[in-house]
Amino acid sequence: MTAVSVHRVVTGREDGPVVVLSNSLGSTMAMWDANLEDLESHFRVVRYDTRGHGGSPVPEGPYDIDDVVDDVVALLDDLGVERAHFVGLSLGGMTGMRLAAREPDRVDRLVLLCTGAHLEPSSAWHDRAGLVRSDGTNAVAEAVVARWFTPALLASDPDLKKSSEAMVAATPAEGYASCCEVIASMDLRHDLPSISAATLAIAGADDPATPPPHLAEIAEHVLDGHLLVVPDAAHLANAQQPGTINPAIIEHLTRERP
Repeated sequence: MTAVSVHRVVTGREDGPVVVLSNSLGSTMAMWDANLEDLESHFRVVRYDTRGHGGSPVPEGPYDIDDVVDDVVALLDDLGVERAHFVGLSLGGMTGMRLAAREPDRVDRLVLLCTGAHLEPSSAWHDRAGLVRSDGTNAVAEAVVARWFTPALLASDPDLKKSSEAMVAATPAEGYASCCEVIASMDLRHDLPSISAATLAIAGADDPATPPPHLAEIAEHVLDGHLLVVPDAAHLANAQQPGTINPAIIEHLTRERP
């Protein structure tokens, strides 16, 4: 499949190192709002919407992991960026792992949040794709957001629950379903030992979608991996605990090389 020109926004320090932010399934670049100000003070920040999401094109599916990676390579080429840090959550983290394994010269350092190298069973992802194609993304919005944040946070912040469910429901059905199929067909476990980029794997302690063992597996099997488990955080840990996660990302991306 041909790469698509994804919707992107570039902010932050014009003279800073480039960091690319890659969103989760069912979200847009707005999922990084709580992280943006801190990152912009250190980096040239490139946010984009994964194909089929937000303002990006919605090619007819199915897609695979290399399709979404091709889009990132095209984005970097379009911006004239030879090498960048990459920060991805969930589907964005899967994109980062495959990018770092397949195109090692394009990735400097890697931050992987709330993701996994292989998410079983694949039948569950095909089932979700089928449901969304038949009934739309509104059919899964409530269940998806219930995994994004801890129950206590959702109970205390009804506006967050409402806006997050609206974000999922606004995702084009074909884009969401086709990205479910990316996850269904993806197995990056064999890629992990070839990832040479220094990698920080961040898990939400309360994440039901990709619990900490998924991130521990990544940190253990890449060449230079470190694990951070963040308390009181579910799947969108970056949004729930930016006070912990923002400094960890900045420290990982800016520390002196050994």
